[in-house]
Amino acid sequence: MKKLALLFLCLTVAVSFSQVETPAPSPLSKIEQKVGLTTITVEYSRPGVKGRQIFGNLIEYGKLWRAGANARTKITFSDDVKIANNNLKAGTYAIFITPQEKSWDVIFYTEYAGSGAPRDIDESKVAAKVSTPVINVPFNVETMMFDINNITNTSASIDLIWEKSYISIPFTVPTETKVLSTIEKTMNGPATNDYYAAAVYYLESGKDINKAKLWIDKAIDATNDNPRFWMLRQQALIYAKAGDKVNAIQIAKQSLELAKKSGNAAYVKNNKASIAEWSK
Repeated sequence: MKKLALLFLCLTVAVSFSQVETPAPSPLSKIEQKVGLTTITVEYSRPGVKGRQIFGNLIEYGKLWRAGANARTKITFSDDVKIANNNLKAGTYAIFITPQEKSWDVIFYTEYAGSGAPRDIDESKVAAKVSTPVINVPFNVETMMFDINNITNTSASIDLIWEKSYISIPFTVPTETKVLSTIEKTMNGPATNDYYAAAVYYLESGKDINKAKLWIDKAIDATNDNPRFWMLRQQALIYAKAGDKVNAIQIAKQSLELAKKSGNAAYVKNNKASIAEWSK
């Protein structure tokens, strides 16, 4: 009986110890960013400097690095993208980096599972390779960080900063192709919001303003004489860009009055400024 009690005690202690949880030295991180209509996700572990010299010492120049700690750093693109002059298919890739003193080579690798960098790179698995200058920053970044920055409707950059080193890799996404395809399909049987969204996109992207004018008019007509002030605001901007400032002013005045009734100070201010500008 004593032996059984002792065995039970040992098992209990073992189970208790197996439940102990401590912080990871390089915590897992995940960022997700929408660029245009494309989603980019980066999953990686974030090592710290911890008083060490990182680049040129802990991470040797000329040696392949997994761009993080623990499991391989993974980046996923929901659409085909273009990085520098490289076309990269939608999917998930490992990021490997070979740092040098003045520039770093960044590799997007199709074999993303596993931990650490491969001993030898298999060129058939290199989906893209980019050389980018490394910038020395005048402050210390303790914990390594990836980010997606410089975001527009069609482009952004993959940024990495750690210790005193920073790189930025620009890429483009197929927003225009996707939007135009959607517009073309939707215009076979569009609703009010479809006309409105298509018109605003054409206005903001500098495309055929006459098409934008046609679509915004259809959107306004479909409101059954009950347009919203934000829709009228866009209609006024489109008319002004099309060169019809007389009608643009009249539409802006309608938007102004409706914005006043709704208590939207920003639209009141913007409409007043446009009316003054177009009246010159």
